[in-house]
Amino acid sequence: MTMTTRAVVLEAPEQLGLHDLDLAEPQPDDVIVDVEWSGISTGTERLLYTGRMPPFPGMGYPLVPGYESVGRVRQAGPESGHRVGERVFVPGARCFGDVKGLFGASASRLVVPGARAWSLSESIGEEAVLLALAATAYHAVAGGGRRDPIIAPDLIVGHGVLGRLLARMTVLADFPAPTVWETNPERSGGAAGYAVLHPDADPRRDYRAIYDVSGDAGILDRLLARLAPGGEIVLAGFYSEPLHFNFPMAFMREAQIRAAAEWKPADMRAVKELAESGFLPLDGLITHHAAANDCERAYRTAFGDSHCLKMVLDWRAHA
Repeated sequence: MTMTTRAVVLEAPEQLGLHDLDLAEPQPDDVIVDVEWSGISTGTERLLYTGRMPPFPGMGYPLVPGYESVGRVRQAGPESGHRVGERVFVPGARCFGDVKGLFGASASRLVVPGARAWSLSESIGEEAVLLALAATAYHAVAGGGRRDPIIAPDLIVGHGVLGRLLARMTVLADFPAPTVWETNPERSGGAAGYAVLHPDADPRRDYRAIYDVSGDAGILDRLLARLAPGGEIVLAGFYSEPLHFNFPMAFMREAQIRAAAEWKPADMRAVKELAESGFLPLDGLITHHAAANDCERAYRTAFGDSHCLKMVLDWRAHA
């Protein structure tokens, strides 16, 4: 008998609902995961929802979004490397037949290769949905292990979840506390050990490392004006429009511009250990919850309510 799942399906831009889908037949190296919680990304998922996602491998509708799911292993293949009952983090799945998985983790049940399921300590629960963003922040600073010495951010642009994780990691690593820019006063609170300022209130123009997580494709000229000679701008957000800048400012500062890539397994291992040990706090970042059956309202809230840092869907009623 074919196994099924309840999944969030984007049928077309701004047309979203919960649907029953057939799951792929599990292979010996696969696990079947009953999802407990999944997060809604206000970056890439917003672009998928609005239809503004730039060309991307696997793009197309209908699709199952999501890359922030936490659940328990229901069935473990003999070559999966997992055991039944383990709690795992799943950053995506492609197990829905003709329905695309981009990134495919927002469903009640998933079939994924064991290598794509990250075992978790019981010390971490729903906060584990934040691990992909934490690994993204870690990778942005570490640069995939290719940068020596590491230049930590002294200015972070944006005080959403990714910006807060970047700031927390910088402080915990004993680097000088960064400044964070935020234009929305409703998001200026919640800082611990660093300052949050409106850009207009910041006179500084000698930042060595500016990390932009705003997703604003038109921001480069403003950032170049605040950069020290030889400084670096790291593009750590996701941008739906082409980025552009005026060359003279970059030329005068001999600026470096780096696009941070997707997190790698080494980044996930590092942040998982930090989170499970309690060294990296994940509290205060999940602000809203909704039952999976209420996914339409949940997505509208996640994308439209500035008080919402991270919305989590609860799938446990579908176990």
